[in-house]
Amino acid sequence: MKSKLKLHGFNNLTKTLSFNIYDICYAETPEDQQAYVQYINTEYDAERLTQILTDVVDIIGANILNIARQDYDPQGASVTILISEQPVEPTASQIEESPGPLPETILAHLDKSHITVHTYPEIHPVEGIATFRVDIDVSTCGVISPLKALNYLIHQFDSDIVTVDYRVRGFTRDVEGKKHFIDHEINSIQNYLSDDTQDAYQMTDVNVYQENLFHTKMLLKNFELDNYLFGDAASNLTAEQRKQVEEKVRHEMLEIFYARNMPR
Repeated sequence: MKSKLKLHGFNNLTKTLSFNIYDICYAETPEDQQAYVQYINTEYDAERLTQILTDVVDIIGANILNIARQDYDPQGASVTILISEQPVEPTASQIEESPGPLPETILAHLDKSHITVHTYPEIHPVEGIATFRVDIDVSTCGVISPLKALNYLIHQFDSDIVTVDYRVRGFTRDVEGKKHFIDHEINSIQNYLSDDTQDAYQMTDVNVYQENLFHTKMLLKNFELDNYLFGDAASNLTAEQRKQVEEKVRHEMLEIFYARNMPR
């Protein structure tokens, strides 16, 4: 392990993990579409999201100062947690470029800032394609990267597409007065993902190393149509209808992954 960087005062670097998770579904009838929205509002209401973010606070070793949460009518929810710094002595595993804990092993320490989550359930009124989006931001100051919370968060949602951004802003000084614009080695967000996640997703990186900007897009590899059918569609579709629905769902996933409208 390299010798520790001796700083002048507090570590002023701000490290922000932002990512979007998309879950795709097909709901055939207006009744099924309304039932899907109700399912999402129940499964990922403000109370459940608060518990997920509270677990993240435990992972990064912060202290909760304030929680603001809100369920929306007709759909969606938001939670914001303000967290305080907590000076700790980091372990080697907390600062190296490696996956963080999975849901069953929540541990680690970090410093401060805030965590937010917003949900956006949406259904195409004609096509019947339902797209549930979750936006999460984990912003911290201090020694350890919020990337250590990434594995836990991905495992809390049914994720078909994931886009992840990580950026380091500001600078901190060492005892000799030299500025440091990043305090840990990183060449890819993928190095912070567990083996099962890396096996499950097709991934693409777009990194700007000189600006400390890192971006990874993830698309689920295995496609089983039955995993995307909600309500009556699971049992009422003919073979021809199933083929058409599969084309719709796949097309939706590819448009989101490549972030552009694509001809069919």
